[in-house]
Amino acid sequence: MGIDRVVIFGVGSPLAIDLEESCSRLELEIVAGVRNVPGPSFLSERLRVVEAEALDRSLTALPFILPMFTPNHRRTALADARVRGFAHAATVIDPTSVIAVSTQMGEGCYVNAGCTIGGAGRFGAFVLVNRAVSIGHHANVGDFASIGPGAVLSGFIELGPGAVIGAGSVLLPKVTIGANTFVGAGSVVTKSMPPDCVVIGNPGKVVKRRGDGGSSAWRAENEGPS
Repeated sequence: MGIDRVVIFGVGSPLAIDLEESCSRLELEIVAGVRNVPGPSFLSERLRVVEAEALDRSLTALPFILPMFTPNHRRTALADARVRGFAHAATVIDPTSVIAVSTQMGEGCYVNAGCTIGGAGRFGAFVLVNRAVSIGHHANVGDFASIGPGAVLSGFIELGPGAVIGAGSVLLPKVTIGANTFVGAGSVVTKSMPPDCVVIGNPGKVVKRRGDGGSSAWRAENEGPS
């Protein structure tokens, strides 16, 4: 990665502890965690936590990482980090994961432990791939997409920006998931899905669309705490 020291921005995300473990396995020093919103820290007690208002140049000059799972939370945290002076985001790939050398990872991506990603993939900026995910060859994953633990994505899949694939979901080959669409945990998606909707079931079907009567439920499912 060409770096040896980082800052975790957003210690209130439960995934911060997994990111800490990934950094430890990479022998990547976490200089500090930043509390950008009120609440507890999910980092281990041995790490220093700094309030966002107390940041100085010694920290903002370092590469930062965003641990939150929900795309909207990650977008908001990124905007906050930029305003506070952070300029460079690190891409962190846990050393227990296997990523094909022909696959490209964008700025600020985090791949958690035990993942396998096939060849010729293209991952945009600030994508999050959680534990034990399997992604086939020729994946095209948009900025800020999130993939939950244990999901299986076949070859030639495409995820639009901000799409969320829930834990344990399965996407068949050549499926496209539209921007900001949420695929519920355990769903099996056999055909492409439009943007801005919620997909659930086996086979996966659209059950809600953003802006309809189910919008509050969509927000509750797609904008959770992690």
